[in-house]
Amino acid sequence: MAEKSNFDILYTIVDEAPELASASFLPIIRKFTAAAGVSVGTKDISLAGRILATFPENLTDEQRVTDDLAALGELVKTPEANVIKLPNISASVPQLVAAIEELQSQGYDIPNYPEEPATDEEKAIRARYDAIKGSAVNPVLREGNSDRRAAKAVKNYAQKNPHSMGEWATDSKTKVSSMSGNDFYANEKSVTISAAQAGDAKIEFVGKDGNVTVLKDSWPLTEGTVADATFMSVKALSAFLAEAIEDTKKDGTMFSLHMKATMMKVSDPIIFGYAVKAWLAPVFEKYGAELDALGVNPNSGLGDLLDRVKGNAEIVAAIDALKGDRPSMYMVDSDRGITNLHVPSDVIIDASMPAVIRAGGKGWDETGAKGDTNCLIPDRCYAGVYDEAINFFKANGALNPATAGAVANVGLMAQKAEEYGSHPTTFEAPADGVIRIVAANGETLHSHDVEKGDIWRSCTVKKAPIENWIQLALDRQRLTGSEAIFWLDANRAHDAELIKYVKPALEAAGVAGKFLIMAPREATQQSLQTITAGKDSIAITGNVLRDYLTDLFPILELGTSAKMLSIVKLMNGGGLFETGAGGSAPKHVQQLVEESHLRWDSMGEFCALGESLNFLADSKGNSKAGVLGAAAEAATQGILDNNKSPSRKVGQPDNRDSHYWFARYWAEALAAQSYDADLAAEFAPIAKELADKEDQILGELAAAQGAPADLGGYYHTDPAKAAAVMRPSATLNAIIG
Repeated sequence: MAEKSNFDILYTIVDEAPELASASFLPIIRKFTAAAGVSVGTKDISLAGRILATFPENLTDEQRVTDDLAALGELVKTPEANVIKLPNISASVPQLVAAIEELQSQGYDIPNYPEEPATDEEKAIRARYDAIKGSAVNPVLREGNSDRRAAKAVKNYAQKNPHSMGEWATDSKTKVSSMSGNDFYANEKSVTISAAQAGDAKIEFVGKDGNVTVLKDSWPLTEGTVADATFMSVKALSAFLAEAIEDTKKDGTMFSLHMKATMMKVSDPIIFGYAVKAWLAPVFEKYGAELDALGVNPNSGLGDLLDRVKGNAEIVAAIDALKGDRPSMYMVDSDRGITNLHVPSDVIIDASMPAVIRAGGKGWDETGAKGDTNCLIPDRCYAGVYDEAINFFKANGALNPATAGAVANVGLMAQKAEEYGSHPTTFEAPADGVIRIVAANGETLHSHDVEKGDIWRSCTVKKAPIENWIQLALDRQRLTGSEAIFWLDANRAHDAELIKYVKPALEAAGVAGKFLIMAPREATQQSLQTITAGKDSIAITGNVLRDYLTDLFPILELGTSAKMLSIVKLMNGGGLFETGAGGSAPKHVQQLVEESHLRWDSMGEFCALGESLNFLADSKGNSKAGVLGAAAEAATQGILDNNKSPSRKVGQPDNRDSHYWFARYWAEALAAQSYDADLAAEFAPIAKELADKEDQILGELAAAQGAPADLGGYYHTDPAKAAAVMRPSATLNAIIG
């Protein structure tokens, strides 16, 4: 039995920009909610917090922390759960190593990350660290399916104040390139587990000599679970990458690779490494032994490689000489020389591809100039979504945010649904042979002939989450009347199994005529036609596509995905309120450190807070919480109507200013409402003081900008220093407390 929380609402401690914003916003939340008897606690799911919780035996009593992720994982299985979840780092290896080094410099005696473990002890340490990598948080917390959509206030604002969009030329050379075969899409097999097959399965490798190696033992598969397996041929991948480099050079476009090396923490870093090797193929061919001796791992990216070889003039010269034989490179930061291949976690497909599409198919090259780009998405499972979007906008021009409708999303993600690559069922084939899944009854569920190094992976989706997902889709369509599309490809093995669940459920509910079932490419075209006409659509998708679409459409419609309303209706009755997509914004932290300006927009937090309070009012019968929730929604509308969101440049209002305005609008809404006289009386003087001292407060906030900011750390900041930076107005602090 999961332990109940001592708090009404739990607010997560995370990383980077959203966590810095919390240092300013959380005191405001606690001040206001206390008036309704609502307590707000915190749970640390940050990368640093997860690292420290993993190695308690290495720490002093004062340094030890609780395993808050595990505690939250139990809480979300209960009806009492009410969690506001901010974006956290899904760590790549370079990020993990950097966080470890920072914690060690702060006096935490944690072990190094063994990149090539040799001893049993190093292998054990590596396994513990690997559990932290990638999308380690979301699968634990998401005990429900996703309901993501633009809040009404946010959509209204976007239409009245349309963001800039790049122009699309019909002769744009920007395109998506993918493998033509032998990728995950081509090789996928899927089955729905029968009663006879249910039980603890095994994943095995059978070598050419007949010897069997168990890759994963005791893998529980329940009746009704959809279980997949597939692999990518690395020979086919390498050939594709080499051809794509030459194709890009011939077209005169930029080379760009778009992956998900955080969520797909096993497979995608390997694919990323093959791209690095393809880019530097002559160097690897000639200096392979020297690179190995220097500890080069291409999976860690070009940046790590360049750092390791900088003392070897011959290799550096060979790399420099190769530049003339390569096309231009899509840049993450041209000013700092950070390329598309520098760090695997720098280019995340769900953010990078929408950015290219919003910009009219343009990226930035080494000189900072805009240009067309060849967008490499090696696997075809969802590449067609972006390819179709590019083709649509070439033909029709950019989307007009002032008139566009909206695409909401109902996503299948409960109980680790479709967590491809972010769990321990992804393997590199150790040699030529066969990788297979053997059911508890001895039956072989799936079998693939593989060659050494091929990337094999499996995933599952349980029956209960599938049924819950379909019901959530039925509810959303009924409530909105919108076009509703199940984005499922009948020609793809996994999707075909899901369709076997979807069609009977729609027919049983008598609503088959109100839903479409379309492959992702066709669904993309249909949805873009719908929103171009000013109408709305509901995309009903699996987990990975949920991740992609809840960035793609919001970035086109709203200019950002950080303002999405993201509600997870937990299957056991609780609520998880995610503060939109958009990542943890490392560039925002860089700007804050350099010039004390944080441009992170807390709109997602504002929206989630209102939903959390409304949920608390309904679930606990706390009418005051409902009044607070309605007032928070009014404050959110006030931020948008009065253009009080953060600006991008130093000297302009930033995140801290937006929090002042949110507090003021929230207090004014509470003072003006007539549902609860006690709350009105309590907040009337606060609203007046916030208004009367506007010039003083804004002056103090403005004075804090310009100089470098000391946070005491990047992954593990000093709370006192962060508070000093994020709460620089003594006047506002005196009012809030």
